[in-house]
Amino acid sequence: MLGRVRRSTAIRTVAGVVLAAGIAAPLVRRRLKLRPPVVTATASLAPFALCVLTPRSPRRDVGVCLLQMWAYLATYQMPNDDPEALERRVKVAYPVKADRAIGLGTTPTLRLQRALTRPGSFHTYEKVLVWSHWLWFLFPHGTVAYLLLRRPEHFARGAAQVYATFDLGLVGYWAVPTAPPWYAARQGLMDDGRTPELRRMMVEYGEHFWRSGWAPLYGFLGGNPLAAMPSLHFATSVTAAHVLTDSGAAAAPVAWMYAATLGVALVYLGEHYVIDLVAGLSLAEAVRGGTPRVAPVVHELSRAVQALERRARA
Repeated sequence: MLGRVRRSTAIRTVAGVVLAAGIAAPLVRRRLKLRPPVVTATASLAPFALCVLTPRSPRRDVGVCLLQMWAYLATYQMPNDDPEALERRVKVAYPVKADRAIGLGTTPTLRLQRALTRPGSFHTYEKVLVWSHWLWFLFPHGTVAYLLLRRPEHFARGAAQVYATFDLGLVGYWAVPTAPPWYAARQGLMDDGRTPELRRMMVEYGEHFWRSGWAPLYGFLGGNPLAAMPSLHFATSVTAAHVLTDSGAAAAPVAWMYAATLGVALVYLGEHYVIDLVAGLSLAEAVRGGTPRVAPVVHELSRAVQALERRARA
């Protein structure tokens, strides 16, 4: 009996240390000069530690999702810890060439802006497109929250697919950092001698709408401006729409309409190339198609965590 108590105490102690380290690592990475793999690995263990320490409940599910995104955000932002080094690595030309081929000589972003926009003003539909971009921050996580509250039997699978889409997209951001259209325009790679030149309309409208609040808001949400391939805005929205469809949610058609609107917005506003969206769609479909294949591995991992959880409370 005494040995069992000591063992459970040791497991809880280790899990507590892992949880604290996972929360702290992204916060102190610059001060302690922690290497990115150390930060990511440490932060990624925090959700498992929370599962060992606390019994399954909706609160724990929320905590696990928050900790997962904490690890994601740290890994997403770290390439931009050294902006100059990131700019030396970033790929700028290849998506311009790809989208010019798709647009038959002119990128779809420029074609859309030249056909539909008027410099210095904002049509109602352009404001709608900007807001669809801003509201993306709520959509994937709102989908997971909906499953937790209204479709709990679909929560585990749906949340795993949404957050797997986030996490796998990071591979592209680290391996092949790619610039968005607005950055290529600043480098002169969008200049074809015609006017108007490419506008970054989200920033233009953001400065108009939020006024003095725009700079701190964008600074907080920007994170890594050279992470365009694949488009996780589009990928996670498609995954969320799939998840809602699979759960039988009445809002699933609205989710698909939102994903389509967001796709148009990302290209029209100069935030992503069409080729970024193609890669994002491919990622979302790969996650969906690969779920049955990785399910046995996930099941075994879940069993191992549950066994530790039982021992921690024995």
